[in-house]
Amino acid sequence: MALAVTSSSTAISGSSFSRSGPSSDPKALQICSFRLSDLSQRRYSIKSLKAAESSHPRIDSLVTRASTLITPEVEEKEEDVEDFEQLAKKLQEASPLEIMDKALQKFGSNIAIAFSGAEDVALIEYARLTGRPFRVFSLDTGRLNPETYRLFDAVEKQYGIRIEYMFPDAVEVQALVRNKGLFSFYEDGHQECCRVRKVRPLRRALKGLKAWITGQRKDQSPGTRSEIPIVQVDPVFEGVDGGVGSLVKWNPLANVEGVDVWNFLRTMDVPVNALHAQGYVSIGCEPCTRPVLPGQHEREGRWWWEDAKAKECGLHKGNIKKEDDATADLAPAIVQDIFESNNVVALSRGGIDNLLKLGNRKEPWLVVLYAPWCPFCQAMEASYVELAEKLAVKGIKVAKFRADGDQKEFAKQELQLGSFPTILLFPKSAPRAIKYPSEHRDVDSLMSFVNLLR
Repeated sequence: MALAVTSSSTAISGSSFSRSGPSSDPKALQICSFRLSDLSQRRYSIKSLKAAESSHPRIDSLVTRASTLITPEVEEKEEDVEDFEQLAKKLQEASPLEIMDKALQKFGSNIAIAFSGAEDVALIEYARLTGRPFRVFSLDTGRLNPETYRLFDAVEKQYGIRIEYMFPDAVEVQALVRNKGLFSFYEDGHQECCRVRKVRPLRRALKGLKAWITGQRKDQSPGTRSEIPIVQVDPVFEGVDGGVGSLVKWNPLANVEGVDVWNFLRTMDVPVNALHAQGYVSIGCEPCTRPVLPGQHEREGRWWWEDAKAKECGLHKGNIKKEDDATADLAPAIVQDIFESNNVVALSRGGIDNLLKLGNRKEPWLVVLYAPWCPFCQAMEASYVELAEKLAVKGIKVAKFRADGDQKEFAKQELQLGSFPTILLFPKSAPRAIKYPSEHRDVDSLMSFVNLLR
C-alpha cells in the first residue's frame, strides 16, 4: 500500500512538481525545504492512497523524494570525545596561567573555581589575568575559622565577584550532631563529618557544571597527590549531563611547588588568609586544622589524630593512591626505606620483642615506629638522623621499626601505635616504653624528651 505525507491544512498534489526543473509553485518549494522543525509547528497525517492510485500515478516517487529529504535531518552525529589524558600531556610544561586560560576558554560559564579560603586564592588571580569571565564557589561547612570568612569577603571585594557558597543539608547536620555530638570526629574519624558538611554539598555544586578547577598540588601530600594530572575526567563526581565521564577536573597548580605559589601571591599582592601568618599552611575547618611545626609536612596540620594515609576529606578521593588499609600496606614494598644511617638500628620483630621483654636494659633505646611511604615520617627523617648522631656519643641507642603491613596490628596492641610516626623511649629500668606525646619532632624537642626521661 502506498503512503503519502499530507499537511492537516493542505494536501500535497503530484501536479505541483516538474521533472524538467525547479518549480515556481509555492507548495512545491515548501516541500523541498521540508525540515524537522516543521514537525513541531504543523500536524501531519498518514493517508491510504489505494483508492487514489489511478489518479496520482507519480505519488510513490513523491513520497520517496520527501522521505529522502527528511532522512539527513534525522541522522544523529556522534560528537568527538576529547582525550583529556593526551591534553594533560600536552599541557605538562604549560604555566598555570596558560592552563587556566585553556580551561576557561573551553568551558566558559560551565566551569567554576573551587575556593577553600587558603593559598588556592592564586587560582582566582590567574583567572583574572586571563581576562575571561569566571565563576568561583566555596563550601561553607559552618565550622570555618573567622579568618577564612574574612578572606572570602576580601576576595569578593578585590575581584568584584560573588562567591557561590554551598551549605550542608541542615537536617543531616542536625542528625549527626544530635546523635554523636559536636566533636565525634576526634573519636571515630573525620570521614562522616566531612561527608555531610563537604562531600555532599560539593556533589550538588558539581551537578550544575561540566568542569571544575582545584588548587591541588603534587607536593601537598606525597602519599595521596603525587600523581595528580593537570586535567582529567573526574573519576568520582558527575557533572550536569550525568553519568561517568560527565565532569572534567582541572588542576592548574599540579606541577607548582608551594614556595612558588607563595612567591606569586606576594608579587601580585593578593589577599591571603591571616591564619597563614600564624603557622597554618593547609586550612580547613577550625576543629580539624592547626599550625604545623618545624620538621612537619603541611598536611600534618589536618586531622593530626589520624593516620597519615587518611588525611583527605573525600573531595579528591579519586586522586588518592592508597584508599584503604590493604592498598596502603602493600605500597611500602616498592617504596625506598628511610632513616638510613649507621647510627640508626633497624629492628626486626624479634628485636622489638626483646626490648619489650627486658626489664633492665644496658642502655636506653629511642625507637620510631614508621612506614616509609608516610609523608610525615619522611618529613622528620633529617631530624631523626641528626638526633641519632648526637645521642650516639651519649650511649643511647636509636632505632627504627617498620610497623606497617603485617606488623601493624602488633604495633597497635603492643607498641601504642596510633599513627605514623610514633616515637617510643625504652628507659634502662622501666618495663614499659614511654610514648613521645608531642607533635614537635625537631631535634631540640626530641633531645629534651630523652634527657628528661633517660
